[in-house]
Amino acid sequence: MTRMGDVLAGIHSSWEFDTDSVLIRFERGIRTPKLFQILGERRIPYEALSSVELTPGKRKGTMVLRAVPRRGADPLLDAAAGQLKSSADPYRLLLPAERETLGEYYADELRAVLPPDAAEPADGYLVAAPPAPLQFKAYDARVAFDGDVVSFRWFSTGASSAKWKAGDQFFQVGELAGIEWRSPEITGGHLRLLRHGPDGEPEPASGEPDQDPTAVCFGLGYGLVHESLPLAAAVLAAVHATDPVPAKVSAPAHHHRADPADIADRIRHLGQLHGAGLLTDEEFTTKKKELLAEL
Repeated sequence: MTRMGDVLAGIHSSWEFDTDSVLIRFERGIRTPKLFQILGERRIPYEALSSVELTPGKRKGTMVLRAVPRRGADPLLDAAAGQLKSSADPYRLLLPAERETLGEYYADELRAVLPPDAAEPADGYLVAAPPAPLQFKAYDARVAFDGDVVSFRWFSTGASSAKWKAGDQFFQVGELAGIEWRSPEITGGHLRLLRHGPDGEPEPASGEPDQDPTAVCFGLGYGLVHESLPLAAAVLAAVHATDPVPAKVSAPAHHHRADPADIADRIRHLGQLHGAGLLTDEEFTTKKKELLAEL
């Protein structure tokens, strides 16, 4: 690899090259994606990479250097399951066009140190997950993970009657088989915990996320990507470390018809936020249409 300590600075982040890894440091500027700000920095071993790409950026006068991770090497990307926008891809370094030559140089240097089995899935996670403790506020619960236990503490204003009756939920990492994270930027966003079934496979989902006590629902201002995804990744990595069988990441399920009574409750809650001045007219109208579309 190139000289240890070499740094390639880009827009929103910089890459510092070491003998066996690249340290990605994310800026904290107001225009930096919030996910990057939360991650702070990430050390990526070269053995976690499958390929390297250098392409023109969507913004005029920019280039994009992207280190493509091996499948199964990073719990953050496993949890995201392809739902991250390109602008929030932590493996993407945006460069001014005048640094294209430097980009080409470092792309070649990275390609030279890719592992022989770079095209194969990784045997286990090679990139560290965001460290616990972590927490965030979903639409219907406060979610926390301390490294051993995931807790869902329901909100009376957001949780469905089924969840409220079930009571607050606590899940030991050892009883989990994996997670299902659906981005809050998609209708029906949620985090669902997958328990082990009798056959060792994840138990099937018990109904829609708004009725399932093993799931929390996202919404406008709730479960944001930079809050919920790091926690989902940390849980997934902990499950993977505990269970000799690889942790499962369930692809987001197709949307089914929601409970009309629950939709009505959520619209009333939106109305309260709107009346309190916490939502603009446009935000209230947009979210109301999204909820009605679920019926």
